[in-house]
Amino acid sequence: MRILAVEDERALLEAVCGVLQEEGYQVDTAERGDEGLLLAERGIYDLLILDIMMPGLDGVSLVKRLRAKGQLTPVLLLTAKDSVESRVEGLDAGADDYLVKPFAVEELLARTRALLRRNGKYTADGEVTYGPISLKTNEHDGYVGEHPLKLTGKEYDLLQYFLHNREQILTRDQIFDRIWGIDSEANYGIVDLYVHYLRKKLAEHRCDNYIRTIRNVGYILKGQKENV
Repeated sequence: MRILAVEDERALLEAVCGVLQEEGYQVDTAERGDEGLLLAERGIYDLLILDIMMPGLDGVSLVKRLRAKGQLTPVLLLTAKDSVESRVEGLDAGADDYLVKPFAVEELLARTRALLRRNGKYTADGEVTYGPISLKTNEHDGYVGEHPLKLTGKEYDLLQYFLHNREQILTRDQIFDRIWGIDSEANYGIVDLYVHYLRKKLAEHRCDNYIRTIRNVGYILKGQKENV
């Protein structure tokens, strides 16, 4: 799972980042709302954790801009204001949950897990399923039915990204940024190469057609309705 945390209080941002990383999440950070917006617009995150009061752009306005563009990534707002009006404003803007400062680490993690479960990206047993295809995080491998796919690290990451964003078009840019990172020295052709590798392993179980090519755009994980 990849999370974006945007908070202008550096000590708190570092603490939140550290806690999430200890739980196995990949975390990117920003200290300004406008910087956070640029990162969030890439569409590669599973969850956004946003402070409300930030320089550049406040958290509520950030959420409004993302929702206006049709981006539905779950949002957890951090607020120092424990008032009904403040919470209502954030939720009405499109946030999914809020957490009042100061907060306990356990509550932050619990709300993170709850939002990921609600969005179909996390289960208590660490498994994500779409049709006959599943991903078992405790084994770090994918399955078709009961048959392991024996995935490499990048193949696993790629299948995980497809499963977490099933039935959504993912551009090559999004896949590259998510799996290899914007600082990678690889070229974008590596995306097509690893999709080929993944399809080849799925083809052994007649499931390669689940990953469909969107010409000149990218890919989508989508099966026939009767098979999902």
